[in-house]
Amino acid sequence: MTPWERKLWYGFLRNYSVRFQRQKAIGNYIADFYCAKARLIIELDGGGHYTDKQANSDEIRTKALETMNLTVVRICNLDIDRNFDGVCEYIDLTVKNLSLSQLR
Repeated sequence: MTPWERKLWYGFLRNYSVRFQRQKAIGNYIADFYCAKARLIIELDGGGHYTDKQANSDEIRTKALETMNLTVVRICNLDIDRNFDGVCEYIDLTVKNLSLSQLR
């Protein structure tokens, strides 16, 4: 895991009330973090993800995962560094909203 993945895993997701898995194989991809209950994938993006080539690859990957009825959330590593509490709150709200929509 990258330092940002470790921070998110050990600082929040590992003990989160809804189970997350890390480095989960889904189709031809490996998700940084996956929550089956919410059908949510969390991807952490470092600087390399902001080149045209990588952004295109990420878009293709996201669309492929969305065809599996999954939601993909991308979070910048800088946000982990600068606004960790806000990232955790965002993930919590996203999980709760997606989990509620699964019940409908």
